[in-house]
Amino acid sequence: MHVFHSVASWTMKQQVTRIERVTNNSVHAQQDTFHSLISAAKNTEWGKEYDYKSIKNYHDYQQRFPIQDYDTLKPFIERMMRGEQNILWHSSIVWFAKSSGTTSDKSKFIPVSKMALKQCHYKGGRDVLAMYLHNNPASKLFTGKTLIMGGSHQINQLNTNSRYGDVSAVMMQNMSQFANYVKTPSLEIALMDEWESKIEAIANHTVHQNVTAIAGVPTWTIVLFRHLFELTGKNNMKGVWKNLELYLHGGVSFKPYRNQFKELIGEENIYYVETYNASEGFFAFQDSLFLDEMVLMPDYGIFYEFIPMEEFDAEFPKTISLEDIEVGKNYAVVISTNAGLWRYKIGDTIKFTSKDPFRIQISGRVKHFINAFGEEVIIDNSDKAIEAACSETHAKVTDYTAAPIYIEGKEKGGHEWIIEFEKQPEDINHFIEILDSTLQKINSDYEAKRHKDLALKMPVVHVAKKGAFYTWLKSKGKLGGQHKVPRLSNDRKYIEEILPFIM
Repeated sequence: MHVFHSVASWTMKQQVTRIERVTNNSVHAQQDTFHSLISAAKNTEWGKEYDYKSIKNYHDYQQRFPIQDYDTLKPFIERMMRGEQNILWHSSIVWFAKSSGTTSDKSKFIPVSKMALKQCHYKGGRDVLAMYLHNNPASKLFTGKTLIMGGSHQINQLNTNSRYGDVSAVMMQNMSQFANYVKTPSLEIALMDEWESKIEAIANHTVHQNVTAIAGVPTWTIVLFRHLFELTGKNNMKGVWKNLELYLHGGVSFKPYRNQFKELIGEENIYYVETYNASEGFFAFQDSLFLDEMVLMPDYGIFYEFIPMEEFDAEFPKTISLEDIEVGKNYAVVISTNAGLWRYKIGDTIKFTSKDPFRIQISGRVKHFINAFGEEVIIDNSDKAIEAACSETHAKVTDYTAAPIYIEGKEKGGHEWIIEFEKQPEDINHFIEILDSTLQKINSDYEAKRHKDLALKMPVVHVAKKGAFYTWLKSKGKLGGQHKVPRLSNDRKYIEEILPFIM
């Protein structure tokens, strides 16, 4: 295995020169990507409708058609799922990534072309490992297995020649022999539909293996850890897998989980690397072991546009390309991809932390915020406030959600939180005070509304019993995969659904 590790890591690290070249010339790489996409799609039904052959530059492209969302592209995607081809993309598409993004009952089916798998999703995965190995020369990553916490897939009922499932399942089903050799568990277990049975099967299958890395959403990874502790009697993952060195995470912010993972895994010789791999594509990854930000990759067959958040609700919002972004400003992300998504709003918001190279942090979701009273609280704010309150009170949070309390009669408005703790604070009131004061420090709009309780009263916090969010997700058939608890909501739909489960 040591010879295999040496050869595999050397091969991976050959990509570092290319990564550094393209990220240091991102604007040029994006221009190349733009022209390549337009040329590839010019003879598709969509390309002919909007005369892609005559598009010469980004300005032409902006004028052809407005920003799209899933509802506007859905009729075209449904035709593709029924087997029609050359609609949005020129090559045959038989895979679709099923995505909800939240616990909404409405699922989205995102087309995944062979090119998107090869030049985007898999390329991104290789690049993450290449930079990790480059940054950690002492790594023994390929002397063991990488445990992938993926979803499942099934045959598309509309057309037996196509399939859909979580993007992780689509990737696992189409992986190379090399990837299948270094990953665990077996494909049969990894693609199981029933999530609770799958967690148990993964634990039993991997408990005696040499697992050196884990990739998965924090929430479900913690559930697996607990099963492994029950099986082994150990109290940290280093006791289960002594050579575990890397945790690749994404999907939700890692801030509220960081301290909990240090305790669950053990602090010695473990690195945490964030990735931004969505159903629509692989966008960015953490290229340093110590920076809390990700480098935006410009050469994965995705062309990026950005909507300044003050423009987002406009009928025809202004978009800008990469070269015109401002550091520190919130943008909604719009993409055009090598699977046929055109000027498509993915629903995420990001902010740039630098332009040389272009590095980002995910700041939230365009629909996941609280702005009932002009306070404009986004997920980045709430995650930081939770992190600060946990640090100050030595608490550990499993999950949380928050929503507005509407003004009624003489009652002031406010925010209502449901928080499930792995380790509760000794004084919940002190926790709430830190939560509130941190939000005021990092969000001037929230601070103004909280001043002397003029518009917003102190947050109301419910401590949920352990497993409350898990039980709620299970009741909606949303266990595992990319399903997760909505952090923030600007209405009370989710919180009213969850409240009966907290006691």
